[in-house]
Amino acid sequence: MRLIRQFAALVLSAMLVACGSDKPGIKPAGLVDFKSSASIEVRWNASVGEAGMSILSPAVTREAVFAANAKGDLYRFDRNNGKQQWRINSGFPITGGVGAGEGLVLVGGEKGQLAAFDADSGKPLWQVKVSSDVLSAPRVADGIVVVRTGNQRITGLSAKDGSRLWLYERSTPTLIVRSYASVVIQNGLVYAGFAAGKLAAIGLKNGVVVWESSVSQPRGSTELERISDITSLPVVDDSQVCAVAFQGRLACFDAVQGGTLWTRDLSSDKGLALSGKMLYLTDTDSNILALDKGSGAAMWKNDQLLMRSATAGFALDDYLVVGDFEGYLHVLKIEDGSFVARRKTDGSAILSAPVTLGDGALVQTSGGELYSITIH
Repeated sequence: MRLIRQFAALVLSAMLVACGSDKPGIKPAGLVDFKSSASIEVRWNASVGEAGMSILSPAVTREAVFAANAKGDLYRFDRNNGKQQWRINSGFPITGGVGAGEGLVLVGGEKGQLAAFDADSGKPLWQVKVSSDVLSAPRVADGIVVVRTGNQRITGLSAKDGSRLWLYERSTPTLIVRSYASVVIQNGLVYAGFAAGKLAAIGLKNGVVVWESSVSQPRGSTELERISDITSLPVVDDSQVCAVAFQGRLACFDAVQGGTLWTRDLSSDKGLALSGKMLYLTDTDSNILALDKGSGAAMWKNDQLLMRSATAGFALDDYLVVGDFEGYLHVLKIEDGSFVARRKTDGSAILSAPVTLGDGALVQTSGGELYSITIH
């Protein structure tokens, strides 16, 4: 049964990302012309090597940028100019990474390897084996490393030596979508979405469930129709946490107690961005929507990236940045969702949302190029 579940998950993942389209037989939208009112400036660019079949994203600290490739190479760059400061090999193919913080750089592998390196020197500190493949970036906070594995388990380990402190596990449906989502740590809680539309808040120190809520309920007459998994990161601020399920709903909850604030029937395997009073959603068809964080009311919708496998958005000042399957970066005006800028990278797919880098953003392509960008 385990092999059947894993095979089904792989097939479903391939269905979601193949050919740059979310629905077989429907062609991705062509790029529309528009009058540019902003520009994307590349501050620096570096090569790290291809991500292979993994979805790898960089990590940023106050001092440096860290990135990896599928072959196991791990890099440190100066965050201001992109100059390479060191390069090491982890000793295994990297499928989950990169996580960084508290002096550590963390990566994981398909055979359950989890390794920590010194952020300053790249020196290996420890390596342990967790319960299954590591498909997402490990996180570290308050001396605890949190890693999510492909079997839906979340493990808390000591940042000093990798010893296990706690384990959170739950039963999963027979058929699930393979998820590359990590976890979000905030205010002493670990937030994570799971198969069957469940969202949990787990205590960082002890792994005890503080609350669990349903984002979506499986529905439909077949197992495929009943898939309603959360396959993207939740977004969190001081008051609320929001998550969205594939073939399900978008829901926001009280971040401390887990009470439902509002829900909407929307589907996404890409994810969300939260900025101020607004919530930005990239749906399953790559439509970009802006919603009021407090009520879920729709503010605008951009449908001009249909089936282009747009990433979750990244909010930067007055703009929202998304990538697509052809390596384009698109900049939308936060006010109304209109395009204001576009730039092509190396032509390979951008599979993960940009991450914060100072007053700009950092993007990694599946072809292995890093771009530090800002918008003018």
